[in-house]
Amino acid sequence: MEKYFRVLKKSREKLLRLPNVTGVGVGLKQVSGETTNRPALIIFVKKKVPSGGLVRAQQVPAYIDGLPTDIIEIGEVRLLSLRTGKERPAQPGMSIGHYKISAGTFGAVVKDRVTREPLILSNNHILANATDGKDGRAAVGDPILQPGPHDGGQAGDRIGTLLRFSPLLRSIQEAECPVAEALVRAGNLLVRLVRPHYQLKMFQHYRGGNIIDAAVARPDSPGLINDEILEIGKVEGVARVDPGQGVMKSGRTTGISEGTVTAVGVTLEVEIGNDEKGWFTDQVVTDMSSRPGDSGSLVLDREKRAVGLLFAGSDKYTVFNRIEQVLSRLEVEF
Repeated sequence: MEKYFRVLKKSREKLLRLPNVTGVGVGLKQVSGETTNRPALIIFVKKKVPSGGLVRAQQVPAYIDGLPTDIIEIGEVRLLSLRTGKERPAQPGMSIGHYKISAGTFGAVVKDRVTREPLILSNNHILANATDGKDGRAAVGDPILQPGPHDGGQAGDRIGTLLRFSPLLRSIQEAECPVAEALVRAGNLLVRLVRPHYQLKMFQHYRGGNIIDAAVARPDSPGLINDEILEIGKVEGVARVDPGQGVMKSGRTTGISEGTVTAVGVTLEVEIGNDEKGWFTDQVVTDMSSRPGDSGSLVLDREKRAVGLLFAGSDKYTVFNRIEQVLSRLEVEF
C-alpha cells in the first residue's frame, strides 16, 4: 500500500481543487456497492456527477500514476455535535424539547390527518411531560425549543408549539413481583427510561394503562423542519415488527444504532418520577442500544419503514411504542 500513499501525497492538492471533491484517501475499491480486496485511491465527493456533465479538466482520472481511483459519494460531512446544536431546517434525530424539559429527540415529521399540515413527532415526556393529573406541567401552545434546554436551547430557539399529546396515566397502587425483581437482579430484562430519574420494572399484576408516550408540536413555519431523518433519510412507509426482526434509529445522544426485536406485546410498569408510576402495554423490546436523550427517536425496520417510537432503553435493551398506535391516537400519518 506504500505506493498508494506516495501517489496520494503527490496528487492530493490537485485532487482537492476539483469541483465537488471533499476528501481523498487510500482504501479498497467498491464495485456495485460491494467492497473488493483491491486497493485504490479513494476520492470522496459530495454528490456523484455524470462524467458528461464535467469538462475533462474537472474529471477524476480513472488511474493516477497507474493506480486505480474510486469515487465515493459521501454527502455533507458534519460534526456530530450537530445533533445537539441549533439547525434550521431541523431534522429528525436532533435535540428538541419542551421549554421546561431537558432534551430528547425530534422523532419524525408527520402530517395531521385533517389539515395535512406538517407536525413534529416525539414523546409526551419530551414535548409535554403531561400526566392525567391536573399538575399544570404542560399546555397546548407551550414553546418547543430546538435544541432542547439541556443543550442550550433558549427562548430565541423556539421552533414551534405543543399541539396535542396522549397524557401519561399514573398507577394508583404499587405492585410487587418477586419474579420481576429476580429478573432485574439477573440483569436480563431491566431497562431504564431514557430520561433522568426514570426507572422501568416488570410486574406480575397488570391494571391497564398507557399504550403510547407521544406528542406532536406545530412548527412555527413548515420551512423550519426537514422530513429526512439524520443519517437515515426519508421514511418509506409503515410496518409491523415481529421477534427477530432488525430495527434501527437515529437519536440525539447515540446517533445511529441497530438491533433485533426481542419481544412484542410487552406489558410493564414504569416509574415516571416524583413517586409516580404508570403501566405500559403492547410495547416492543429490542436489543438496540440507547442512552438518555434518545427518547422520541423514530424506530424503523431495515427498509426504512416506521415501526415504533422509542421511549425507554439501556445499554442492551430499548423499548418502543408500536407506530400504528402512535399514529392512530395522535391522528397523524406519514
